Amino acid sequence: MPQIRTIAHFDLDAFFVSVECINNPSLKGKPLIVGGSRERGVVAACSYETRKYGVHSAMPMATAMRLCPQATVVKGTRGEYSRYSRWVTEIIAAKAPLFEKASIDEFYLDLTGMDRYFNPWQWTIDLRQEIIDKTGLPISFALAANKMIAKIATNEAKPNGYMQVPPDMGKAFLSPLPVNTIPGIGTQTYRHLLLMGMQTIGDVAFRKPADLEFFLGNYGLELWNKANGIHHGDVIPYHEAKSVSTENTFETSSTDMDFIISELVRMTERVSYELRQDDKMAGCIAVKIRYPDFETTSRQTVIAYTCYDDELIPAAKALFYKLYRKGHPVRLLGVRLSELTGEARQTNLFEDAEKKTGLYEAIDAVKGRFGKKAISRARTV
Repeated sequence: MPQIRTIAHFDLDAFFVSVECINNPSLKGKPLIVGGSRERGVVAACSYETRKYGVHSAMPMATAMRLCPQATVVKGTRGEYSRYSRWVTEIIAAKAPLFEKASIDEFYLDLTGMDRYFNPWQWTIDLRQEIIDKTGLPISFALAANKMIAKIATNEAKPNGYMQVPPDMGKAFLSPLPVNTIPGIGTQTYRHLLLMGMQTIGDVAFRKPADLEFFLGNYGLELWNKANGIHHGDVIPYHEAKSVSTENTFETSSTDMDFIISELVRMTERVSYELRQDDKMAGCIAVKIRYPDFETTSRQTVIAYTCYDDELIPAAKALFYKLYRKGHPVRLLGVRLSELTGEARQTNLFEDAEKKTGLYEAIDAVKGRFGKKAISRARTV
């Protein structure tokens, strides 16, 4: 008989809003929207006081302001979100035997078999309290027999709560919930299910799998399994992705600052492009300098997660000027991006994000078709 799993799902409540309220306590308890100006962009996050008016993330700001004109709007501080996310990750990593960072504010922990050493329920409660005590962030969690039920239960426990779904109660827990509570059900599928008379998860669970497969194809069988609490997704062990870097040893050591900075810009553009091709963002940048006597120095700094040239280049320049021994010829120059992640793209739901993403997609399309050197900044020409 297969072992019954014990999966915990942690989710930081209204994460961006919570960080803003920690940094500015006067915002606490007010209708609050994070994301650009009142006229442009989209809602990156909103407080629970705002949600009751129908505001939700990814909604156009203009729509949000019509629904809740009294809301306070803040632009958002991406660097702070990155910092707090790292902080929570470090706390979990120090305690959890196996965990997955599903997004900047969401984690799965696999505690299967650990009941031989401790009470998983009490252990998870204690971990949640440690996160709250150290960071000040509200966080909800649920404990269940698989990732799907744990995630749904966490949403039911919000805000700032927790709950446990015993292994033999998964189907009963799911049954009365609206059918679109199941992760992955989009607007079109939801409408289709309603037209078929299936309003709750229980309505789906009690239908014959063959009927669902007839109407929804292969997804019908998958949906039937989920409605019956059957889900086999693994907790994928978290590890920091490898860095991307580039180095250039000059044929002749140089003191020409225009040349050196142009090379620094060109190299940063190159690693930024590689980052975007891997659909990653970096949370740390480093610059390396080697002199003719082979003395080598490097310096790094933590940054807000990004993959954009115009954000990485200034950081690279700032590091170079802090590191460089004025007047000394440079033999080698290097740029490295680390703390790579694919989960931080959600921090980019701000005013210029859509426009900037489109710009870089166009640039990368040209590079992909005609080569990396097909388009570059005037500084590097």
